[in-house]
Amino acid sequence: MASTNDLKNGLVLNIDGQLWTVIEFQHVKPGKGGAFVRTTLKNVLSGKVVDRTFNAGLKVETASVDKRTMTFLYKEGTEYVFMDGDTYEQMSVPAPTVGDAANYLLDNAEVMVAVHEGLALYIELPTSVELLVSYTEPGLQGDRSTGGTKPATLETGAEIQVPLFLTTGEKVKVDTRDGRYLGRVSS
Repeated sequence: MASTNDLKNGLVLNIDGQLWTVIEFQHVKPGKGGAFVRTTLKNVLSGKVVDRTFNAGLKVETASVDKRTMTFLYKEGTEYVFMDGDTYEQMSVPAPTVGDAANYLLDNAEVMVAVHEGLALYIELPTSVELLVSYTEPGLQGDRSTGGTKPATLETGAEIQVPLFLTTGEKVKVDTRDGRYLGRVSS
Protein backbone atom coordinates (compact mmCIF):
# COMPACT_ATOMS: atom_id res chain seq x y z
CA MET A 1 0.00 0.00 0.00
CA ALA A 2 1.08 3.57 -0.68
CA SER A 3 -0.41 6.98 -0.08
CA THR A 4 -1.45 9.12 -3.05
CA ASN A 5 1.08 11.64 -1.69
CA ASP A 6 3.84 9.10 -2.54
CA LEU A 7 2.89 8.64 -6.21
CA LYS A 8 5.65 8.89 -8.78
CA ASN A 9 5.92 8.31 -12.53
CA GLY A 10 6.30 4.65 -13.48
CA LEU A 11 4.71 3.33 -10.27
CA VAL A 12 2.26 0.48 -10.96
CA LEU A 13 -1.03 0.56 -9.04
CA ASN A 14 -3.55 -2.22 -8.56
CA ILE A 15 -6.97 -0.56 -8.89
CA ASP A 16 -10.06 -2.81 -8.90
CA GLY A 17 -7.95 -5.83 -9.88
CA GLN A 18 -6.36 -4.10 -12.89
CA LEU A 19 -2.79 -2.83 -13.18
CA TRP A 20 -2.23 0.83 -14.07
CA THR A 21 1.05 2.70 -14.56
CA VAL A 22 1.28 6.31 -13.38
CA ILE A 23 2.24 8.40 -16.42
CA GLU A 24 1.75 11.83 -14.84
CA PHE A 25 0.60 13.14 -11.50
CA GLN A 26 -0.01 16.57 -10.00
CA HIS A 27 -0.73 17.53 -6.39
CA VAL A 28 -3.42 20.22 -6.25
CA LYS A 29 -4.17 22.32 -3.17
CA PRO A 30 -7.16 24.52 -3.93
CA GLY A 31 -7.85 27.58 -1.79
CA LYS A 32 -11.04 25.97 -0.56
CA GLY A 33 -11.60 22.30 0.23
CA GLY A 34 -9.19 19.41 0.59
CA ALA A 35 -6.09 18.75 -1.44
CA PHE A 36 -6.21 16.13 -4.19
CA VAL A 37 -3.94 14.37 -6.67
CA ARG A 38 -4.73 14.50 -10.40
CA THR A 39 -3.22 11.54 -12.29
CA THR A 40 -2.95 10.16 -15.80
CA LEU A 41 -2.92 6.36 -15.68
CA LYS A 42 -2.21 3.80 -18.41
CA ASN A 43 -3.65 0.30 -18.24
CA VAL A 44 -0.64 -2.03 -18.37
CA LEU A 45 -2.37 -4.76 -20.37
CA SER A 46 -4.75 -2.87 -22.69
CA GLY A 47 -2.77 0.37 -23.06
CA LYS A 48 -5.91 2.46 -22.35
CA VAL A 49 -5.09 5.88 -20.85
CA VAL A 50 -7.42 7.53 -18.31
CA ASP A 51 -7.36 10.59 -16.07
CA ARG A 52 -8.25 9.92 -12.46
CA THR A 53 -8.40 12.13 -9.38
CA PHE A 54 -7.66 10.87 -5.85
CA ASN A 55 -8.08 12.63 -2.51
CA ALA A 56 -4.70 13.51 -1.00
CA GLY A 57 -3.50 10.98 1.56
CA LEU A 58 -5.78 8.20 0.22
CA LYS A 59 -4.24 4.71 0.40
CA VAL A 60 -3.80 2.96 -2.96
CA GLU A 61 -2.59 -0.56 -3.57
CA THR A 62 0.71 -0.84 -5.41
CA ALA A 63 1.63 -3.85 -7.52
CA SER A 64 5.07 -5.37 -7.26
CA VAL A 65 6.55 -5.22 -10.73
CA ASP A 66 9.90 -6.86 -11.24
CA LYS A 67 11.92 -5.33 -14.09
CA ARG A 68 14.48 -7.81 -15.37
CA THR A 69 17.14 -7.48 -18.05
CA MET A 70 16.53 -10.32 -20.49
CA THR A 71 17.95 -11.42 -23.82
CA PHE A 72 15.68 -11.99 -26.82
CA LEU A 73 16.35 -15.50 -28.14
CA TYR A 74 13.84 -16.22 -30.93
CA LYS A 75 10.24 -16.01 -32.09
CA GLU A 76 8.15 -19.18 -31.96
CA GLY A 77 4.75 -18.80 -33.62
CA THR A 78 3.10 -15.84 -31.88
CA GLU A 79 5.38 -16.04 -28.82
CA TYR A 80 8.68 -14.25 -28.28
CA VAL A 81 11.15 -16.17 -26.12
CA PHE A 82 13.41 -14.26 -23.72
CA MET A 83 16.08 -15.54 -21.32
CA ASP A 84 17.04 -14.13 -17.94
CA GLY A 85 20.84 -13.70 -17.98
CA ASP A 86 21.20 -14.44 -14.25
CA THR A 87 19.01 -17.54 -13.85
CA TYR A 88 18.99 -18.76 -17.50
CA GLU A 89 15.24 -19.11 -17.07
CA GLN A 90 13.30 -18.72 -20.33
CA MET A 91 10.02 -16.83 -20.62
CA SER A 92 7.56 -16.77 -23.52
CA VAL A 93 5.90 -13.42 -24.12
CA PRO A 94 2.84 -13.17 -26.40
CA ALA A 95 3.08 -10.92 -29.48
CA PRO A 96 0.43 -8.40 -28.28
CA THR A 97 2.51 -7.80 -25.10
CA VAL A 98 5.66 -7.22 -27.18
CA GLY A 99 3.69 -4.86 -29.45
CA ASP A 100 5.65 -2.38 -31.59
CA ALA A 101 8.89 -3.37 -29.85
CA ALA A 102 8.98 -6.31 -32.31
CA ASN A 103 9.93 -3.82 -35.07
CA TYR A 104 13.30 -3.21 -33.40
CA LEU A 105 14.02 -6.60 -31.82
CA LEU A 106 17.08 -8.53 -33.02
CA ASP A 107 18.25 -11.92 -31.79
CA ASN A 108 20.38 -11.59 -28.63
CA ALA A 109 19.15 -8.02 -27.99
CA GLU A 110 19.05 -7.03 -24.32
CA VAL A 111 15.70 -5.60 -23.21
CA MET A 112 13.90 -4.84 -19.97
CA VAL A 113 10.92 -7.13 -19.28
CA ALA A 114 8.45 -6.01 -16.60
CA VAL A 115 7.01 -9.04 -14.80
CA HIS A 116 4.14 -9.22 -12.29
CA GLU A 117 3.32 -12.60 -10.67
CA GLY A 118 5.05 -14.52 -13.47
CA LEU A 119 3.21 -12.63 -16.23
CA ALA A 120 5.10 -10.34 -18.61
CA LEU A 121 3.41 -6.92 -18.64
CA TYR A 122 5.47 -5.03 -21.19
CA ILE A 123 8.87 -4.81 -22.90
CA GLU A 124 11.17 -1.79 -22.57
CA LEU A 125 13.72 -1.33 -25.35
CA PRO A 126 16.79 0.88 -25.23
CA THR A 127 15.85 4.35 -26.58
CA SER A 128 17.81 3.70 -29.77
CA VAL A 129 19.00 0.63 -31.68
CA GLU A 130 21.38 0.07 -34.59
CA LEU A 131 19.87 -1.85 -37.50
CA LEU A 132 20.88 -2.74 -41.04
CA VAL A 133 18.91 -1.34 -44.00
CA SER A 134 17.89 -4.50 -45.86
CA TYR A 135 16.33 -2.59 -48.77
CA THR A 136 15.84 0.95 -50.00
CA GLU A 137 15.58 2.50 -53.46
CA PRO A 138 18.97 3.68 -54.74
CA GLY A 139 19.66 7.38 -54.22
CA LEU A 140 20.47 9.74 -57.05
CA GLN A 141 23.51 11.98 -57.37
CA GLY A 142 22.77 15.35 -55.77
CA ASP A 143 20.19 13.98 -53.31
CA ARG A 144 22.33 15.02 -50.35
CA SER A 145 21.23 18.64 -50.35
CA THR A 146 17.45 18.34 -50.73
CA GLY A 147 16.68 17.00 -47.26
CA GLY A 148 14.00 14.65 -48.62
CA THR A 149 13.28 11.17 -47.31
CA LYS A 150 12.40 7.78 -48.74
CA PRO A 151 11.14 4.53 -47.21
CA ALA A 152 13.67 1.90 -46.12
CA THR A 153 13.07 -1.63 -44.86
CA LEU A 154 15.19 -2.66 -41.87
CA GLU A 155 16.56 -6.13 -41.13
CA THR A 156 13.70 -6.65 -38.64
CA GLY A 157 11.09 -5.97 -41.34
CA ALA A 158 10.13 -2.53 -39.98
CA GLU A 159 9.81 0.32 -42.47
CA ILE A 160 11.11 3.80 -41.59
CA GLN A 161 11.83 7.05 -43.46
CA VAL A 162 15.53 7.71 -44.18
CA PRO A 163 17.43 10.46 -46.05
CA LEU A 164 17.68 10.01 -49.83
CA PHE A 165 21.45 9.35 -49.80
CA LEU A 166 21.26 6.11 -47.76
CA THR A 167 21.80 2.82 -49.55
CA THR A 168 20.95 -0.83 -48.94
CA GLY A 169 23.39 -2.51 -46.53
CA GLU A 170 24.14 0.58 -44.42
CA LYS A 171 23.67 0.51 -40.66
CA VAL A 172 21.42 3.19 -39.15
CA LYS A 173 20.50 4.32 -35.65
CA VAL A 174 16.72 4.33 -35.00
CA ASP A 175 14.69 5.82 -32.12
CA THR A 176 12.61 2.91 -30.72
CA ARG A 177 9.94 5.22 -29.30
CA ASP A 178 8.73 6.65 -32.62
CA GLY A 179 10.75 4.94 -35.39
CA ARG A 180 12.71 8.09 -36.31
CA TYR A 181 16.00 7.86 -38.21
CA LEU A 182 18.74 9.26 -35.93
CA GLY A 183 21.80 8.86 -38.11
CA ARG A 184 24.20 6.60 -39.94
CA VAL A 185 26.43 4.23 -37.98
CA SER A 186 29.99 3.96 -39.25
CA SER A 187 31.28 0.40 -39.34
